[in-house]
Amino acid sequence: MKDKGKVVNFVLFLAFALLVIAAAERIGFQSVTVGSFKIGLLPLVFAIIITMVLGMKVFRKGIFKRIYSEFNVSFAGKYLIFIMLPLMARYGADVAPKIKEILSIGWVFIIQEFGNLGTVLIGLPIAILIGLRREAIGATLGIGREGELAYISEKYTLNSDEGRGVLSLYIIGTLFGTIVFSIIAPILLGLGFSVEALAMSSGVGSASMMTAASSALIAQVPDQAETIRAYASASQLLTSFLGTYTMVFLAVPLQRFMYNKMVKRGKQ
Repeated sequence: MKDKGKVVNFVLFLAFALLVIAAAERIGFQSVTVGSFKIGLLPLVFAIIITMVLGMKVFRKGIFKRIYSEFNVSFAGKYLIFIMLPLMARYGADVAPKIKEILSIGWVFIIQEFGNLGTVLIGLPIAILIGLRREAIGATLGIGREGELAYISEKYTLNSDEGRGVLSLYIIGTLFGTIVFSIIAPILLGLGFSVEALAMSSGVGSASMMTAASSALIAQVPDQAETIRAYASASQLLTSFLGTYTMVFLAVPLQRFMYNKMVKRGKQ
C-alpha cells in the first residue's frame, strides 16, 4: 500500500509538472520595463515561480502535499541531470557553426574560469562572518552545481555539515538563480555591455541559469540569436570541463587556507 501511494503521488507529480509547463508557455515571454531597462521574463521563470509558491507550507495541503512529497522532491533533484542531457547535446550543435570564431578568442574563455574562484574569495568571508563554519566549505566552493555536489559528497558525504552547505546552495541556485540570471542579463545589456561578453558570462556551470540568461538576451537582440547561443554554449561546456580542475587544484587549496586563517582568527 505504501508503494502504491508513492506511485499515485508520482503520477500526480508528473501531471502537475505538465500543467505548470502548459501554464508557463501560455503566459509566454513577458517584457517588464523598469526605468530605461527592459527585463525579459521567460516561461521558465514563471514555471519556477508557480512551483515555488505552490510548494510553500501554507499551500502544501491535500493534493499539493502529495505532489510535494519527500519522494517526489528527492526524485526531481536526483534526476535533474538526465533532463539536462538533451540540452547539453544542443549546446554542441550550437557551438559547431561558430567554432572558428570561438577558437579565435579561446583564451578569453579560459581566463573566465578564474572567475570560479570568486565564490571562495567573496563568499567564504561573508559565510564565516554570518556564523557558518563547516557548512561554509560546501556552500562557497563554487556555485553549488553538479561538480561541487559530487566533490563534497565524495569527500565529506551529504549528511555532513559540508554536505548540508552544498545542498543548500544547490537548492537556492535552482530556485532563484534562474530568475536572477534572466533579469540581470538584459539589465547589463542596457548598461552597454557587449552581447558577446554577456553570452560568454552566461555559462557559469548551471544549465538552467545559462539558458535563462541567453534566452533573455536573445529576446532583446533576436538578430544575434545564433552568436548568443554559440558563445553561451561554448562557455557552459568549457566551464563544466575546466571548472572541475579549477575547483580541485585552485579553489579547494585556497578555500582551505582562507578557512583555517579566518576561523583561527575568530577564536582569538
